[in-house]
Amino acid sequence: MIPNLRPTPQADFFPEWQINPDTMTHSEALALDRVKENYLDLLEDPPLLENTVKLVILAPLLDLAGLYRRPYRIQTETSIAIELENEGAIVRGRIDILVLNQALWLVVIESKRSDFSVSRAIAQTLSYMLSNSTQTITFGLITNGTEFLFLKSQTQPDPSYATSRLFL
Repeated sequence: MIPNLRPTPQADFFPEWQINPDTMTHSEALALDRVKENYLDLLEDPPLLENTVKLVILAPLLDLAGLYRRPYRIQTETSIAIELENEGAIVRGRIDILVLNQALWLVVIESKRSDFSVSRAIAQTLSYMLSNSTQTITFGLITNGTEFLFLKSQTQPDPSYATSRLFL
């Protein structure tokens, strides 16, 4: 990751997750209810694995958000290698889903098993987000299907990040 990356003390650094969304349409509410019903039904046979979380939770949500249509592009299982300058180690991994708008990395989504706490994936997700050297601000999402945590990072002027509250 970037040396000196730290949580920001600025209260107004990540207001995006607090903005009141537009009112949902009836069909959007029905679609979200269906996602929730599918998820709760699948929890009857734990554990809910990472690929199932992507299929049952993330795919419908990305569709509802309009992120499959232009100007956005989707990449899955994007390989990255990150050199940690402070430790000289290399972290290897795959971004589960990456939503792009030209050179802008809008969302890095890391999905985990349903019994995996999303807070355990913050460092990994920040590494993915910060591996994009062309943008100063990147947004991310970590989910296990039950918990959702949004992240925002910046590389300039000071390397910092913030998280939303944990959504359940």
